[in-house]
Parts: sequence; structure tokens; C-alpha cells
Amino acid sequence: MSKGSMIALGVVGALLLLLLVVGGWVAGSYNNLIVLDNNTQKQWGQVENVYQRRADLIPNLVATVKGAAKFEQETLTAVVEARSKVGQVSGAALGNVANDPAAFARFQQAQDGLSSALSRLMVVMEKYPELKATQGFSDLQVQLEQSENRISVERMRFNEAANSFNATRQSFPTNIVAGFFGSKFNDKAYFKATAGAEKPPEVKF
Repeated sequence: MSKGSMIALGVVGALLLLLLVVGGWVAGSYNNLIVLDNNTQKQWGQVENVYQRRADLIPNLVATVKGAAKFEQETLTAVVEARSKVGQVSGAALGNVANDPAAFARFQQAQDGLSSALSRLMVVMEKYPELKATQGFSDLQVQLEQSENRISVERMRFNEAANSFNATRQSFPTNIVAGFFGSKFNDKAYFKATAGAEKPPEVKF
């Protein structure tokens, strides 16, 4: 074999080795992003579950309040309308919310609106001790408190999963790989506290 042929074979071998190394690195980076993305999506499912649990309590809450107290209809209407808006921006309605910052913002805005409406309702309920004394209302109180606590926990866990994904996605050179796949590996948005609030709304009766 001539010296030129040996050099050519050496160059081809080096190129193949380089392609294998680069290919392995790309595959590893892609698979890591997939794992982190799946973790984020799984945690997003938990967030949706706890928000849905709260939404499912509202019809019973409204029915209980209507049956036991007479007060301004406007407060109840605000809760019902806020719950309706939440339904319009659910995961099913918006698609992959966790990968779409704009949809994520609409989702949080609707949920924050419902939290605010529920808080106003609870303030009004302070005027009705006879309602607070009923077992049905007491049970709803406990369930709402549990829901708010679970929402806070699951939002925190989602933010942690999103942070892990974003930190990896934004690091060099993984960001180059992520860029090849367009919106598939968008940065994840974070839940933020409502303006003026550092914790979930307290449910007081």
C-alpha cells in the first residue's frame, strides 16, 4: 500500500471516529433533554390534577353557599365565571402548555383569577356563622385548604423540574443540539407569585 493510500485511510478513519464521537454526543444530549422534558411534562400533569381538584369542588361550594346564605349574587357569579375561564385555558384547550410560554401565562392568569374570586367569597362568608357551622361547609373548607396546599407544592415541584430542564437546555454546547429541534425544546416558563402574594390564598371561614 502506498504512502498516499495510508494517509487517505488515516484521514477517513479519523473522520469516521470524529463522526462517531459527535454523533454520540448529539444523541446523548438529545436523550438527556428528552428525559428532562418528560420529567417536566409529568410534573405539569400533577399541577393540572391539583388545579382540577380545586375546580371540581367549586360547584358544591356554590350550591352549599346558595342554599344556606343570602348575600350579594355578584360574589358567587365572579367565582363561577372565574372557574369557566379556567376551563377555557385548560391543558386540553391550550395543548402543550408547558412548552408554550404565552399559553402558560394565560393558564396562570386564569388560575390566579379563580384564586382571587375564591378569596373574596371566603371574606363574605365571615358574615354567616350559621353557614360556617354546617358540616357540609366545614368539609368543603378542609378540602379547599388541602387543595391550596397541594397546588403550592406541585407548582414548586414543577418549577424545580423546569429549572433543571432550562439549565441543561441553555448550557453550551447542549443549546446547539436543542436549537436543531426548533420549538420541541423551548425553555420552560415558571410559576410566579401573584403580585403582592408570597403564598397561596388562605381559605378562611
